[in-house]
Amino acid sequence: MSLTEKDKAVVKAFWAKVSKSQDAIGAEAMGRMITVYPQTKTYFSHWPDLAVGSTSVNNHGSKVISGVALAVKCIDDLATGLLDLSEQHAYSMRVDPANFKILCHCILVAVSIMFPKDFSPEVHVAFDKFLCAVSLSLSERYR
Repeated sequence: MSLTEKDKAVVKAFWAKVSKSQDAIGAEAMGRMITVYPQTKTYFSHWPDLAVGSTSVNNHGSKVISGVALAVKCIDDLATGLLDLSEQHAYSMRVDPANFKILCHCILVAVSIMFPKDFSPEVHVAFDKFLCAVSLSLSERYR
């Protein structure tokens, strides 16, 4: 499933509206992931505090959303734009790529809750396709 030019335009416009709150989006998505999918905590067992709203969770949420912001910038070539992140997750952190889909779903839920007036059906479809493409690009080095 590839992104159309219209999808890309919708994602860019939506991100322009919500990116001012990217740290809050990241914190919400990370908190949601470790709560709803507790198996993901294994990747963060070295953190001093895994509680939702903790500094560790919020800081990592900020990093994750910075990656999403990078993906928006390189939306025309995600595989190249996210290559460093893909290599880092595959070779250094050894994250199961199934977790990318989980986190992308949590990001989708977070933005839908935080920006209900901006999260139209058209935005939902385009942003979901975009996050799926991001997840696939991050999985690139696992092949």
